[in-house]
Amino acid sequence: MLKWYEAHCFNKSIVEVILVCREAVLHYAKRKYDTEPDYPWAKFSNYAVLRHKKNGKWFGLLMDVDKEKLNIEGEGAVDVLNVKCDPELASILRKENGILPAYHMNKEHWISILLDGSVSEGEIFQLLDTSYHLTK
Repeated sequence: MLKWYEAHCFNKSIVEVILVCREAVLHYAKRKYDTEPDYPWAKFSNYAVLRHKKNGKWFGLLMDVDKEKLNIEGEGAVDVLNVKCDPELASILRKENGILPAYHMNKEHWISILLDGSVSEGEIFQLLDTSYHLTK
């Protein structure tokens, strides 16, 4: 795994580093769940859905969303990962930096995680694992 990060994360511009976090999520889902991303929308060709192989249910959605739509200061877009979460845990997590009510999803059961470095990769992967198990 360290070799993968070395090849994909070092000596990159800031824009490439942000994209690497997205790539790291996709790599993790592939390695852990043998899941390939699905790109179902022509209009939003960069939006990637992570689905269970057996039942097709979503357990993750990667998007690039304008900061303005998320009520975040600054210009441009930010990568986010939507994951399903226990409602009680979600209400606690939404108080943390980098975790928001889900963008375009049920806000009680889903959260959006900013992929801007504000949430650790370990926590992102843990939340993705939780979502995978909640959506079986």
